Amino acid sequence: MTGISSVVDRSGYLNVRSHGAAAFNLEARLPRQVFVEDAQDALFCEFDAVLAPDFWPALCAMARWHGDTRVELLVLEPDPEGFHLPEYGMYPAISLSVDADMDDYWAGVGYEPNGDIMGSIAISANVIAVTGPSGRWGCWGERDPEVAVFHGFPSPAARTEWRARFGPFLEAAGALESYLPLTFAGRTVPDEYAETLTANYGPAGGGPR
Repeated sequence: MTGISSVVDRSGYLNVRSHGAAAFNLEARLPRQVFVEDAQDALFCEFDAVLAPDFWPALCAMARWHGDTRVELLVLEPDPEGFHLPEYGMYPAISLSVDADMDDYWAGVGYEPNGDIMGSIAISANVIAVTGPSGRWGCWGERDPEVAVFHGFPSPAARTEWRARFGPFLEAAGALESYLPLTFAGRTVPDEYAETLTANYGPAGGGPR
């Protein structure tokens, strides 16, 4: 562990949120388009995987492609004004150098304010947005429906290599067959949800926002 701090104050939180707004439509939620840019290159994984320490190298790889020296994670739900600030006096965001290691990442997302595990980002976060200062790549995750989606691969070859190195990851069609049915009643994804997700994140792109 390098001992690199990921703690942000109010100014740092606002910076992280500003960078997030450059990459994401922060008010959107899946299956709508959460990225500012089209996401025809999207890959999906399970939500909890992103908040595990061994996922840190995958995020650093995306950051380095775009010249980012930091990875920034912003919690959008629960709202900080309604939960993290009044309960724990903290801003639910981290900003961490790509030179940090997995232990540093876990120190940020697993930090238990006031010794309360329920206040940690790993446990309390329901919607997260991860990017870097460039805003040219991103990972968006939602605890319900328990998926995260990635966008911003510089080339098809880089996407293929990243997927093989850090996976498993699925394209939209695979996520609809594997991850998402478990989150809906009767284990059936509603047609409208499936159509909207496919339009926004499938190979065709250009669907509803």
